[in-house]
Amino acid sequence: MTGASIDAIHSSRSAAHRLPQPAGIQEAGKQEIAMMENTFNLSGKSALVVGGSSGIGNGIARAYLERGATVHVWGTRACAADYAGEAGSNLDGLCYAQVDVSDADALTRFEPSFTELDILVLAQGAVKYRRQEFEIESFRHVVDVNLNSVMHCSLRFFEMLKRSTGSIIIISSIGAYKSVKGNPAYAASKAGLLGLTRTLGDAWGAEGVRVNAIAPGMVATKMTAVTTAHPDRRQAALDTISVGRFGTPEDMAGVALFLASPLASYITGQTLIVDGGRSL
Repeated sequence: MTGASIDAIHSSRSAAHRLPQPAGIQEAGKQEIAMMENTFNLSGKSALVVGGSSGIGNGIARAYLERGATVHVWGTRACAADYAGEAGSNLDGLCYAQVDVSDADALTRFEPSFTELDILVLAQGAVKYRRQEFEIESFRHVVDVNLNSVMHCSLRFFEMLKRSTGSIIIISSIGAYKSVKGNPAYAASKAGLLGLTRTLGDAWGAEGVRVNAIAPGMVATKMTAVTTAHPDRRQAALDTISVGRFGTPEDMAGVALFLASPLASYITGQTLIVDGGRSL
């Protein structure tokens, strides 16, 4: 085939690509885009993000807010202003309340400002460094925050979620699947969430409440700064991640949007690993 013939073929293909699409195809494309946009439209929905004051929880809270939901967040500080100017915390437009979920009695006594709930995100988390988790009081505290409070919050809001055929999304960790050498409480609590997610998903599926979890890898937040802000540890961690970068709260928010959407209506009891390939 001559060069002129090849050029003619390329020219013909390019011209074909520029031809206007039939009206029916154009309309179908518009409808598909509109359907996808509507799928992630949370207007009229109510969400609570426990641990939504910073990090992964804050990223999820903001994603829900941007798509029209009324979003309540719980944190440990007295008021939203206490987070002002802090990296990874943006509470603008969010309904903030101080709740210590590690205190079961306080959680029982607390009266939320809402009576309807569609989405419950349990992103609370604690970790102790420098071998503190080998001391029983620190071990108990981490397990109370990371595991026990997740069950308590789930029970507290089950009836609201049942009325709305809602969804629970738990933030776990890839630490659930392997040793976390210096953090036995963290590893044990996150492994416990695997079983809790499966069991609640099974137990509450017939009630219309879906329960799923996200297991992030290394996400750059203040909790992981001990690694991400330390040059040697940072590079060592990056070398284990297939995609070559740390995750972001926005990466986790995308998965949380999916799990709360109709696209995930047949998914329950599952933990989705979102780690850029670190666990491969």
